[in-house]
Amino acid sequence: MAAAALLCAASPAAATRIADVTHLKGRRANTLVGYGLVIGLPGTGDGGKYAASILQLQAMLSRFEIPVPAAALKDTKNVAIVMVEATISENGVREGDRIDVRVNSSGAAKSLLGGHLVPTPLQGPGLDRIFAFASGPVRVTDPKLRTTGTISGGATMEADVVHNYIDDGWRFSLILEDVHASHALASVIAQVINEGESEVGQVRQLAAAVGPKQVVVSIPPEERGAAADFIARVESAELLMPPSEARVVINRKTGTIVIDAAVEIGPAAISHKGMSIVTTQPPPIPTPEAPLIHEEYAASIHAPNPDGSGARLKELVDALNRLSVPAEDVIEIVENLHRLGKVKGKLVIVE
Repeated sequence: MAAAALLCAASPAAATRIADVTHLKGRRANTLVGYGLVIGLPGTGDGGKYAASILQLQAMLSRFEIPVPAAALKDTKNVAIVMVEATISENGVREGDRIDVRVNSSGAAKSLLGGHLVPTPLQGPGLDRIFAFASGPVRVTDPKLRTTGTISGGATMEADVVHNYIDDGWRFSLILEDVHASHALASVIAQVINEGESEVGQVRQLAAAVGPKQVVVSIPPEERGAAADFIARVESAELLMPPSEARVVINRKTGTIVIDAAVEIGPAAISHKGMSIVTTQPPPIPTPEAPLIHEEYAASIHAPNPDGSGARLKELVDALNRLSVPAEDVIEIVENLHRLGKVKGKLVIVE
C-alpha cells in the first residue's frame, strides 16, 4: 500500500495541450432532416382524420404505381407522419457510413412503438441536396415519450461530408472554447506555436492571436505536403496555462451552482426571509449543565480574512446549505451579491 501511494504521488499530472482548450475552425456537427412515414403501428397512428399522413401515404403508393384514392385510406390508423433527424459528427462522414436517426411524430399519433420508418431522404440545411436515406424499425426508449424514437445506424450516407480547415492562404484557425477564451491564453498559444516551430536563436511568426477566441496559424511551405501532420503537432503542443478567470456558473433549471475555489466576496450583511448565520469565536465549551446551542438565522460576511484574502463564496453557500435553504433562494442570494458588486468573479447563467 505504501509503494502504491508512492507511485501515485510520483506520477506527473497530465499536461494541458492546445487541443484540450481549442478546436479547429470548421469542425462542427451538422444536422440532416427529412419527413417520412412510420408504418406498421398497432392502431396508434395518425388516423384518417389527419389528412397530411394520408396524403403522404397516397403519394408513396402512387410512386410504386399503386393508385389508391385518399378516401380509401381514411380509416388507416397504422401510419404516422414523422420528422427524421440525423447528426453528422464534427469530424465529418464518408459515403456508406451509417449514422443514428431520431424520429419524432409530427401528427396525431399516440405512439410509434412497433413502427417501421419507410426509406426517407435526408437533406442538409439548404434542403437542396440529398445526403442520406433513413429507414428501419423505430425503438422507443422513453415510455413517457412514445411519439419519439431512435433507429440505431438507421441512415446510410450517400455523399461525403468533409470539413475543410485550411483556407486558400494555407492558414487554419484555432478557436478557444468559451470557458477558456481570453486574450492572455490566446497570446500564450500563439507564443508556444511560434517557439515550438522555430530553430534555436530565432522565433518564426507563424501564429498570431486575433482576439480572445481565435489564433490564426500559417502552415510553412515545407509542411504543406503533410499539413495534417503539422496540425496534429500544433494541437499536441503543451501549454503553461495562465491564471484562470474566477467564475460562478448557475443553472437555474436544475438549481445547480458551481463555484470556482478562487471566488471571493466583499463585506456584506445578508438577511433573506428571516434567515441568518450567527457564530461566536472562540466557541464555548459545552457542558451537561450548559450544552452548546448553535442557532442560525441570517448570514454576515466579513472580509478580509487574517491572511489578507476575502471571504469565499463557497463558504457562504455551504452555510446556507446547512440551513437547508432551498436552491432557488441560494441562487437568488448569489445573484443579488453579484449585482451589488460583492462577488469577485464572473457570473455565468445557464437557463
